[in-house]
Amino acid sequence: MRRIALFLLTNIAIMVVLSITLRILGVESLLAENGSDLNINALVIFSAVFGFGGSFISLAISKWMAKRMTGAKVIENPANNMERWLIETVEKQAGIVGIRMPEVAIFPSSQMNAFATGASKNKALVAVSQGLLDNMNKGEIEAVVGHEMSHVANGDMVTLALIQGVVNTFVFFLSRVIGHIVDRVILKNQRGHGIGYFVTVIFAQVVLSILASVVVMYFSRKREFVADTGGADLAGHQNMIGALKRLAQKEPEALPEQLAAFGIGEKPKSGWSQLWASHPPLEDRIKALESRAGLSN
Repeated sequence: MRRIALFLLTNIAIMVVLSITLRILGVESLLAENGSDLNINALVIFSAVFGFGGSFISLAISKWMAKRMTGAKVIENPANNMERWLIETVEKQAGIVGIRMPEVAIFPSSQMNAFATGASKNKALVAVSQGLLDNMNKGEIEAVVGHEMSHVANGDMVTLALIQGVVNTFVFFLSRVIGHIVDRVILKNQRGHGIGYFVTVIFAQVVLSILASVVVMYFSRKREFVADTGGADLAGHQNMIGALKRLAQKEPEALPEQLAAFGIGEKPKSGWSQLWASHPPLEDRIKALESRAGLSN
């Protein structure tokens, strides 16, 4: 709750500063001179409500959506020794990191992948693919589970939702300010909102959303290094490094877009597209762990 309160207060403070800045720069007076009925204070509230609203709704239903998008089946009664071992491993790690036992699931994919999601660290879901269980040894699986458990313990799902809420607020706010400027100042429309306003808002919102996602993905990449460290602490550096090397041998299957940032890895990107990557390159993650373990040359 303290993290949510801090992000909300920070977002409100930033939006207040932004609205004051627009007034100082004369944007509000410029719009007023051109017959604008723009109410910046109301727009700030509107942007925050819709910006955070969508982000929090997605977070609240994240487990439900994840199960349906991946076909993940929660293990309620272990059907074999592997499922029993997986439950015991998650339970052990939950005790170490100090969280409630999350739901544990397996999703039907021949590719190696895993993810964690949930509205809070004590109401989480950790899922691994059947392909990961079939192609990794127990030490490597334990490291991958530790990586996902670290995401849960660190509250990464909530943090990313809050960051997404902040950037969504800015996108809503700025796109509508730009729309007003184009509609009133450039197109000289004096009655209501003309077609220029709606076209500009849509265009600005798309462009700003693409740019804003760079910020979200930057934080997503940073948290992957932290989760790798957590996995190494829970299962050993060699096991975590071995799991990443095994993933590097065969690109992980892409998870649904809503879950991509929470998977153990993703297909590598190149050039400018790396700005929109939710995960750092596997070789960088391996080097970071080898350096931490004193294994690098």
